[in-house]
Amino acid sequence: MTEESGDARGVSSGLLIAGLGNVLLMDDGVGVHAVRALRAAPIAGAEIVEVGTAVFDALDLVEASRIVIALDAVQARNPPGTIYELRPGEPSAREIHTSLHELDLRALFGFLPQAKRPELIVLGVEPSRIETGLELSATVEAILPEFIALVRRVAAEHL
Repeated sequence: MTEESGDARGVSSGLLIAGLGNVLLMDDGVGVHAVRALRAAPIAGAEIVEVGTAVFDALDLVEASRIVIALDAVQARNPPGTIYELRPGEPSAREIHTSLHELDLRALFGFLPQAKRPELIVLGVEPSRIETGLELSATVEAILPEFIALVRRVAAEHL
């Protein structure tokens, strides 16, 4: 797990943006690709972390956060490139899989006492290709700017 943010560690806003996924499996790595793009112009007041597949390595960061925005691939049988905004408890979040790493996220949150669990928002993209490769598919690459704009809007709502 690598870490980079626009501010010092332990930002006062308590907003963590975590990029999830496996960059070796094309679109599964969309969350990591998005975090890397966000580094070019970081969101002031947010901690931006490349988690990848090492979800449990982020336990301390998650515990110290007020809100976690998890960026990930989401499979819900919609057209590739569909963008999702999922908040646990909302009907849309119950109708589809939260993310390809949903079990890891649930297990991670299960390690935290209820009082220390941050609010979780999952922003995701329907993958086109999950197979060996370092690049995103053309479909997912094309919507990456729109996805990053959504991340910025949601982050701004919580700063």
